[in-house]
This record gives sequence, structure tokens and C-alpha cells, in this order.
Amino acid sequence: MKDKIFSWIDNALPLAIELQTELTKRPAISPDSGGEGELEKCVFLEGWLRAQGITRLERYDAPDERAKGGIRPNLIATIPGDEEEGDKAAGSLWIMSHTDVVPPGELSLWKTDPWTAVEVDGGSGRRIVGRGVEDNQQGLTSSVLAALAFVKQGLRPARTVKLYFAADEETGSTYGIGWLMKNHGSLFQKNDTALVPDGGDPKGESIEIAEKNLLWVRFVTRGVQTHGSRPDLGANAHLAGADLAVRLHYELSKKFAGRDPLFEPDYSTFQPTKKEANVPNINTIPGEDVFCMDMRILPHYPIKSVLDEINRIRGEVAARYKVTIEYNLAQTSESPATPEESPVVKSLSAAIGEVYGVKPRPVGIGGGTVAAYLRRAGIDSAVWAKLNDCAHQPNEYALLENIIGDAKVMAMLMMSRH
Repeated sequence: MKDKIFSWIDNALPLAIELQTELTKRPAISPDSGGEGELEKCVFLEGWLRAQGITRLERYDAPDERAKGGIRPNLIATIPGDEEEGDKAAGSLWIMSHTDVVPPGELSLWKTDPWTAVEVDGGSGRRIVGRGVEDNQQGLTSSVLAALAFVKQGLRPARTVKLYFAADEETGSTYGIGWLMKNHGSLFQKNDTALVPDGGDPKGESIEIAEKNLLWVRFVTRGVQTHGSRPDLGANAHLAGADLAVRLHYELSKKFAGRDPLFEPDYSTFQPTKKEANVPNINTIPGEDVFCMDMRILPHYPIKSVLDEINRIRGEVAARYKVTIEYNLAQTSESPATPEESPVVKSLSAAIGEVYGVKPRPVGIGGGTVAAYLRRAGIDSAVWAKLNDCAHQPNEYALLENIIGDAKVMAMLMMSRH
């Protein structure tokens, strides 16, 4: 069966280019980033898949009045496996990509229209250029090719395959996997496994099995506004906020100083990031100040323990400067690691070795993926793709050979019962 599947995928490059081209035409930018959402792109994809023979399609629309049609669509395609006729102990294999993309950024940096997929020859091989073609349309397209290699030839995968095309991954997954698991959690079973083709390296060697705990915090400091020459009459919110940012950075780094070689960097990070404007003129001491921090914490440190330290430091700074300090959590995420010896990691490693001739290694990342939601639900998940890591950049591209090669790796997973 493998030779038949691989041969079909090798001949499916025109289909891959067609799908990439049509997807790129339809910007799917979150309302949080000034867009209309994923509806137009999802409607096209649903119709295209049906026309190609993948007919078991279900839409799960998260309500979002800011988006076109008032919804953020999540699409699931099911390819029945052999086990539907008997033993279902192996569970389903999920392959999860996302339909949303980030804005193109500064247009002058693009050599082509970001919303028109262009095929070019580059130093590292033939490629397709456009916003979203790598992040995450490469993984999406590869998963579709792998599934069609079975469907078009009347073959069944070893177990049921679920292709999930998620909304809202780029801005937190509130309307994507987070909403789906909260409102339709029965779709997922403990014995399911998942591949998320949304991270990797140019050689295809890195299988992400763990993510740092994520904590994004927005701090609001309130004091008393006054003239720059009379600090004695006010309470400088900016000064207090600056001290808070510095103390949080250094004291949290010292408190949570463990190391884990699975990650790069191998330590927790506590970084002040966004700073909001306060007063417009130099000679006024501000009565309100706002800044944000991005914290990526090694998994063995619970977020609650970090919040306890934040509260201690916040209280000391507030008392020192006679201000009030409030904060809200813009985003949080924590999840256990997928074991290195789990069936999905072992099967994926074997498939990568056979297709690409490399020996994969398990890694952890500081970023967040939809895999965190699955791991919290007890579903073993691996994040992998062969990527040149040009996501979010101008002139984003995907190598055509990676689309084909990754489809073969996914197809091998579909042939495995583990």
C-alpha cells in the first residue's frame, strides 16, 4: 500500500499548488488583527474538499459578532478507517492545522502581492510565496494530500483520520480549539492521538513534545498625576510601574531558575514587552501607567506559583510608591509533556526517518500551539513539520518538496495503527 500511496502523492503537486493558490486568495485575518475572520476561506475549503471526494465534513461555528457572518468556523473532515468495522481501541488520528493567518505587515518589503500565491525557483528549491503558505497552509495542504491519497484510490487508513482546520490559532484559539473543546469536547477521546504540523526545522529533525507554560500579563498602575516639578504632591505611576517591571524580571528569574535541556533557551523567561502611552507631555508626572509582560515558564513550575510571587512583589511596590496596581491575564496556558516513548512520537519518528532519512529528536518550545489543549485533555500530541521557518515574515514561502514530503510522513501515520 505504501508504494501506491507515495506514488499518488508524488503526482499530486499540481493539486497542492492549486489548493495553496486558492487558499492564499482568501485572507483569513482575525478581527483582533483588523480582519474579518476565516469564513470565506473555510467555505471555499469545505467546497473544495467535497468536490475532491472528502464528504464527511462538519462545521462548528464559534460565535463572534466582530467577524464576517458573526462566526469563526472550525471545520473537521473525517476519513473512515478500518477500525470502524471492528476494534476502535486505537482511537482516531487527528491532524490539526489552522486556517487563520497574520497580516502581511509592511507591503514595501514584499516582492509580490502577499495575497497572490506565486511559484518561484529559489536557492533551496522550488517554492510558493504568499502570506500563509507556510503558516499554516503547508501543513494543511500536506494533510489534505495524504488523506486524498487514500480517498482517491478507494483505500482506508488503518484507523479513522480527523483533519481539523481550526480558527483563531494566531490570536489565542479562543474561537478555535479552545472553544471546540469547551463546547464539543465529546469529539475527542483519551485514546486519540494528534499531529500538529505547525512547528519544525529545515531538516525535519525536531518533534515538539512539550511547551513552556505561557503567562501574558497586563499591569495597570494608578497613582496621582501632578506637575513634573512637584512630585511631592503626586504618586508617580510610571516610576512605580518601571520598578515593578524590573523587579518582576529579575526576582522571578531568580526564583524560578531551573533548567531543562529540552528547551531553547533552557530556562524560564520573564520579559517586559508592550508599554502603553501615559501622558503626552514631558513635564507631567503620570497618574496611570500600563505595561505588559510575556512569561514563558518551564513546565515543572505551575502558573499558580508564579502568580503568588507576582502578588508578593506587586504588594511591596504598591506600598513603597503609594499606588495601586492591578493586573489581568491576557493569556495563560500550561500543559504536561507528551512522553518521548508515546506511540505517536515513535510512529512519527519512524515515518520521518523513512521519508527524510534523518533521526528526529524530541524538543520543547517556548511558543504555544493547539497541542497544549490536547495534552491537558490527556491526548498525546506531537508538533512537527519540515519548515524553513519564515512564518510571519515578508515573502513567506513554502518549499514544494516539503509539502510532498510531509504528506508522505502523514500518510505513513495514517497507515499505522498506533
